[in-house]
Amino acid sequence: MSLSRNSVKELLMRFTPVALALSLVAALSSSVSYSAPREKFDEQTKALLALGDSDLKAGRVNEAIGAYEAALVRQPGSVTIVLRMAEATRANGMQGKALHYYRKALAEDPRNVTAIAGEGAALAEKGAVEKARLNLTRLEGICGSNCDATRELAEVIDSRPTQQLVTAEAAKPELEVSEN
Repeated sequence: MSLSRNSVKELLMRFTPVALALSLVAALSSSVSYSAPREKFDEQTKALLALGDSDLKAGRVNEAIGAYEAALVRQPGSVTIVLRMAEATRANGMQGKALHYYRKALAEDPRNVTAIAGEGAALAEKGAVEKARLNLTRLEGICGSNCDATRELAEVIDSRPTQQLVTAEAAKPELEVSEN
């Protein structure tokens, strides 16, 4: 069965709007599935989070970690609390522990921009700048280069001092011959 030019044009004109509408529906439904529902906290958990937040702002990092740990006991597996624990441990200089919390949050929500940016910042602070750049690329793919999380991670990476690589030739010691 051979189609003429007119019949091809007619098919395109008839089905293009339908195809575009179906594409739009598919795109919207897939983006909705990536947005997680808001977590609900009881009053005691909210109070512990508020206490942790105020302690962290005041520079009492260990107290903030304690408040967040207590909140996490009340609400196990909460991504929000895990991310706050990550921020507090990172502020305390424990980037390895912060990475653990960021990765725990990413296991629950792989597209969480806060967790991706935090993990990248912790990696950069540990000196793993190339791995941090991978997180930056991932963030740019999710929310673009004008996203707050992307800009903040880029600033952290750019603020890291660049390490000078030393080649074997440059580090070759000069031989000195001495008589006994």
